[in-house]
Amino acid sequence: MVLVEVIKCKAAVIWGLKEPISIEEVEVAPPKAYEVRVKILATGICRTDNNAITGGLHAKFPVIVGHEAVGIVESIGEGVTTVKPGDKIIPLCVPQCGFCSACLNPNSNFCERLDISGKGVLSDGTSRFICKGKPIHHFLSTSTFTEYTVVEESSVAKIDAAAPPEKVCLFGCAFSTGYGAAINTAKVTPGSTCAVFGLGGVGLSIIIGCKAAGASRIIGIDINPLKFEKAKAVGATECINPKDYTKPISEVLKEMTNNSVGYTFEAIGHLDTIIDALASCHNNYGTSVLVGNPPSSTMLTYDPKLLFTGRTWKGCIFGGWKTRNDLPKLVSDFMAKKFNLDPIITHVLPFNKIKDGFDLLNKGESIRTILTF
Repeated sequence: MVLVEVIKCKAAVIWGLKEPISIEEVEVAPPKAYEVRVKILATGICRTDNNAITGGLHAKFPVIVGHEAVGIVESIGEGVTTVKPGDKIIPLCVPQCGFCSACLNPNSNFCERLDISGKGVLSDGTSRFICKGKPIHHFLSTSTFTEYTVVEESSVAKIDAAAPPEKVCLFGCAFSTGYGAAINTAKVTPGSTCAVFGLGGVGLSIIIGCKAAGASRIIGIDINPLKFEKAKAVGATECINPKDYTKPISEVLKEMTNNSVGYTFEAIGHLDTIIDALASCHNNYGTSVLVGNPPSSTMLTYDPKLLFTGRTWKGCIFGGWKTRNDLPKLVSDFMAKKFNLDPIITHVLPFNKIKDGFDLLNKGESIRTILTF
């Protein structure tokens, strides 16, 4: 039997709410039964990570955030059968245990092991990270802003060994979420008109999905016009800035399209744009999909007539994909050149430049920054 030791490595630790990122030496424990220890190769900086740091999403501190990554299996715990050391994998912020009611239902991917409430520990109630003698919490059961992490077997998807980590890490969140929102959740139809609120990594991935589904008109919406060129590069037919108009954006879209917006997507997570997106799709046959992560502990008020007339309002977790089954296939499609992720990736930085990556995000100067190890 091979003895698996504690690994000491560098990680980005957040010691408290709204505190700065601190690069620290952490101890990463060996994997327990049905767990996998992973060497991270590349990880993306997502708005969700920033929301956890600033309090917009539940997280327990101190914590290592990060959830969009590619890595190599370093070691496995007792009972692990689906991956082995050396396998290239994507850590899954949405697990697929295969046994809960959601996993067994063909129409659901909301696995009961998903840590959406921010418990910050693995299934046995403990952490695998220690820094300065203190346990460090996990984030979304992945914690990828570290050279090594430990995840459960249900939270890893084995992928093509030849897949480039600095690109396919996007399948760990942004691309899968956005593309699936169009393909799986909305089920965009050929010839339809779509409107996408928010042109970050998820929003651009939604546009890719709408185009793949055959939408004839795709309108990108953002208050940052610097993102318009990227949106058009992936398939947006036009882009608009709500700040350029005095009337509600729903009225603008109605006039632009002769009241024919079939699908709207909110990829920001702001309460006002969630309602704007709902009001912007056709009042009877329109479907609006909430994709952006809304702020925790908030309530939304809306006019129920927006739904009474026939609209469909849907939520979307990770694009509706059953992660362990579907992500390897998506990566294979990428390797077959069915998707181009280059427009989404605006910056690639070494891990020790993580603070610069968050600065780019918060200044609106990046779509996706990828950190490499």
